Amino acid sequence: MPSNRRAAETAPGQTDGPRVLKKYPNRRLYDTQTSSYITLTDVKQMVLDAEVFEVRDAKSGEELTRSILLQIILEEESAGMPMFSTQMLAQLIRFYGHTMQGMMGEYMERNLQGFVDLQSRFADQTGGLYEGKAFNPEAWAQFMAVQPPAMQNMMSSVFDQSKTLFTQMQLMQKQAESFFPGMAGFTPPPAKP
Repeated sequence: MPSNRRAAETAPGQTDGPRVLKKYPNRRLYDTQTSSYITLTDVKQMVLDAEVFEVRDAKSGEELTRSILLQIILEEESAGMPMFSTQMLAQLIRFYGHTMQGMMGEYMERNLQGFVDLQSRFADQTGGLYEGKAFNPEAWAQFMAVQPPAMQNMMSSVFDQSKTLFTQMQLMQKQAESFFPGMAGFTPPPAKP
């Protein structure tokens, strides 16, 4: 009888690992958990729900999660209120192939995580003010509007520290280039699989 109970607890198609989406040549995405085709909007909702998933090419098994996430970002950026300015996108592109490309990715990831942590702390400090609602951009703006100047100064301080860290990274790069003049602009070859 325990085997019947275990079968009832595990839904068909579910596994212990990440949810697997298969991408077919016709650009359709197939959700192996629900045994149905889904859209990028559905994948975006999975991201918003913090669901762990991976996208694989249906034929080759190649990992495609990043490209699908980039497609979602592109759609969001084209939808009206872009997050990235043209100047910021140009700056990002300039870092590809640059000696500091790896450090830039890590720098941006840490800053974004710090911002998410800060937002989470603010949400906790509201004492349930936004309970039941997503802490969306409008709620965030409303929350920040009623904060005393000290809170706004704290946010400014976070951004100043971020700028200082980036300046230090650039200085380290210049020092490395002066120690190893032949290495200026050197990009190591990609790792072989």
